[in-house]
Amino acid sequence: MDDSPSLDRVARIQADWRRERPDVDVTPQGVIGRLHRLAGRLTEELSLVYRRYGLSEGEFDVLCALRRAGDPFERAPGDLAAHTMVTTGAMTKRIDRLERGGLVTRRRSGDDQRGRIVALTQPGRELIDKAFTDHMRNEHRLLSLLTPAETETLEALLTAWISHVEDPRAADGT
Repeated sequence: MDDSPSLDRVARIQADWRRERPDVDVTPQGVIGRLHRLAGRLTEELSLVYRRYGLSEGEFDVLCALRRAGDPFERAPGDLAAHTMVTTGAMTKRIDRLERGGLVTRRRSGDDQRGRIVALTQPGRELIDKAFTDHMRNEHRLLSLLTPAETETLEALLTAWISHVEDPRAADGT
């Protein structure tokens, strides 16, 4: 193994694979491996703020989706799933916990008595306003490790890449 201090963990893994499997191009690991490691580290850093407010990442996301909805700060559970990174299957569990904490309420939809509406309570709004302010401060701190130009370039690259991954037709021009 190449223990060179100038190589990061991903570069060392690539060097190992190049030695053991020179027949396989491991170049993608340079990007994918680093993104994977960075995503894990970013999640750890972001979760520090969520935990400070007694929230999980998914609960924070649900409260943010309700707050972004604007007055009266409510959405149907299906809409919440569409406006968050939380799956519909996990949504009920998160709403249950937020409701027990007094941060949201549930009521029947006026249009469809079988449907439900989830609404942010006043304590929920106060909590998410504080948590979101801290969250944005934390994200600014994390991005301050890059120059403004690097941040702008990275955002453009990630925007292009995710559009191709999420919509393969965009990649082939169809």
